[in-house]
Amino acid sequence: MGSNSSRIGDLPKNEYLKKLSGTESVSENDPFWNQLLSFSFPAPTSSTELKLLEEATVSVCRSLVVNNPRTGNLGALIKVFLSRTKELKLSAECQNHIFIWQTHNALFIICCLLKVFICEMSEEELQLHFTYEEKSPGSYSSDSEDLLEELLCCLMQLITDIPLLDITYEISVEAVSTMVVFLSCQLFHKEVLRQSISHKYLMRGRCLPYTSKLVKTLLYNFIRQEKPPPPGAHVLPQQSDGGGLLYGLASGVATGLWTVFTLGGVGSKAAATPELSSPLANQSLLLLLVLANLTDAADMPNPYRQAIMSFKNTQDSSPFPSSIPHAFQINFNSLYTALCEQQTSDQATLLLYTLLHQNSNVRTYMLARTDMENLVLPILEILYHVEERNSHHVYMALIILLILTEDDGFNRSIHEVILKNITWYSERVLTEISLGSLLILVVIRTIQYNMTRTRDKYLHTNCLAALANMSAQFRSLHQYAAQRIISLFSLLSKKHNKVLEQATQSLRGSLSSNDVPLPDYVITFFSSRLLQAGAELSVERVLEIIKQGAVALPKDRLKKFPELKFKYVEEEQPEEFFIPYVWSLVYNSAVGLYWNPQDIQLFTMDSD
Repeated sequence: MGSNSSRIGDLPKNEYLKKLSGTESVSENDPFWNQLLSFSFPAPTSSTELKLLEEATVSVCRSLVVNNPRTGNLGALIKVFLSRTKELKLSAECQNHIFIWQTHNALFIICCLLKVFICEMSEEELQLHFTYEEKSPGSYSSDSEDLLEELLCCLMQLITDIPLLDITYEISVEAVSTMVVFLSCQLFHKEVLRQSISHKYLMRGRCLPYTSKLVKTLLYNFIRQEKPPPPGAHVLPQQSDGGGLLYGLASGVATGLWTVFTLGGVGSKAAATPELSSPLANQSLLLLLVLANLTDAADMPNPYRQAIMSFKNTQDSSPFPSSIPHAFQINFNSLYTALCEQQTSDQATLLLYTLLHQNSNVRTYMLARTDMENLVLPILEILYHVEERNSHHVYMALIILLILTEDDGFNRSIHEVILKNITWYSERVLTEISLGSLLILVVIRTIQYNMTRTRDKYLHTNCLAALANMSAQFRSLHQYAAQRIISLFSLLSKKHNKVLEQATQSLRGSLSSNDVPLPDYVITFFSSRLLQAGAELSVERVLEIIKQGAVALPKDRLKKFPELKFKYVEEEQPEEFFIPYVWSLVYNSAVGLYWNPQDIQLFTMDSD
């Protein structure tokens, strides 16, 4: 490959890249495209190489930004890709490796260019670049095609319709990643975008009919966790007559391919990023969360959120109400299993929260499961390792618990599930404990951590609300859990009395000895009976005295409290939290392209 670039530093000099970005128009029927798309270039294996790759090609991309209004080469490249996708399904069935390889390479170049274009210009300017065509002087065409919409529809078709095989895995990943990049305009705005070109295309027009099918496919991609084909499983021979530009970092044609997807995004937490066993599942989940958190249009709600809110179990034979658009069915058992297994990642926890909070079918199904420990234990482990998790992951886990504890059936059943040898709980050896008692221990530990470290009012309130929801159903508590409840009550009482004393002194001055209030009558009544019974009482004897005292306690001295249930209520503008959170996940998960932290404007939130 005489002019093929073998090093990243050679890319700006590559003759095919220079022709693509130069001043000469290239027809979509020109043989040049076959030469351009027959590239093989070593995949970057680190974030440093990934950054170098983009820095090496940014001059080429910017040259195209300048020259494309006259050449229309971007449009020609997109038309080449679109024409190839029409035969992609047949090529997959016929195992046409070369055709699929070149089609993937075309999409990879488009994704790289699209990312740079989005970084460099507004959405309006971007749209103009997708409509430029070579025209003779004085000519005018009023019916120019909207390639941007056509490209987006094509990506949705590719994701939903192309069978997932070894030879199509890479192009499926690239299609999902390109859609994420297409929507990434939000990264470059400090405020939440409520009107954008991407919203217009996705919520109406030709893309709208694909809503439910796309959401369903992305969910199944997450559920199935399909692993990529082995590196080099279908390596193509290096061509001797074709040039090349670079090897797509998601092209899958050479050894070392999937190392890119294990990279932590620049700006991510210092902790090592776990290797992704399924890049397609990860990218699909990120795209699903992005779509679900698009803001509603002025005249219609977000259809992707509607689809997520309304899908139901494949075993549910009841008809969908005509008032519910974009509905579909999915296997809830498979979904539940995947959610239980993937809670180590922020995005999987966010998906679980979204489904529990917004889809009543999913919530009802999960609360009826007899193996809730499979879901609750990973959530508790997130809270237990609060020091190692970012604050948003902890919030999501806590809100999930709050939603679950709104159900009395859940609060009863967790005390009937007995666990053995919880190895990750290190404060004390727990050879046997109920799920309910373990939940109490972890929530109280989170409260105490918050009181001494973060002092976050939101976290504190929700922890106490979850405990309050469970309290009426406490049964057969582990002695350590009961001890921790008493210790927490004692700690909170001291803090409350201290605050109350300070407030009273500031209003009325120092209290005299006569002003000290008597202890609460309920507490006094039982304390006197225990004192009368003598010292060194056994646990059984104490319980017996309390039961006898409860019968004899004068009811007229008691104050009846209304039965309370604390519910999670989403804030009036949840997107102010969730949209930056979703995009921080995208940014830190390396969607296949390096994001320059200096360019990002969205991250005014804590993204550690």
